[in-house]
Amino acid sequence: MVSYTALFYHIVFSTKERRSMLSQDILPRVCQYMGGIARNLKGQILVGNGAPDHIHLLGTIPATATVAEFVGKVKANATGWIHETQEDLREFAWQDGYAAFSVSPSVLPHVKQYIRTQQEHHRKMSFQEELVVLLEKHGVEYDKRYIWK
Repeated sequence: MVSYTALFYHIVFSTKERRSMLSQDILPRVCQYMGGIARNLKGQILVGNGAPDHIHLLGTIPATATVAEFVGKVKANATGWIHETQEDLREFAWQDGYAAFSVSPSVLPHVKQYIRTQQEHHRKMSFQEELVVLLEKHGVEYDKRYIWK
């Protein structure tokens, strides 16, 4: 049986303890590597970017995978690559969990632009503030203890 889907996700996750570990040098390379992982998993990253303490990915996930499985594999493989290739980031890790939002094809250009301009965006707003805005915009209930720790 063949399945056809057009499901786009905006996925966000932070570094462990929200440490600023992703320099402007390494961030694009991490996003590019995650794109390769996604392709190997039969998904696609349309755009990826972030700030020193978190990543945003916009892409597709295969119909046979859950969001949790997909994100878990992307994070785990990216961590392994970072440990192997970045001697100064041997202690690097991602925070447990993630946020994921479905994206309508009609707003894909807007979300792509939002992700591409993360550095500019975070001159005005912290990751925690941004995450709260995203969660509230999408009607996601959350526990403030996990946002502001």
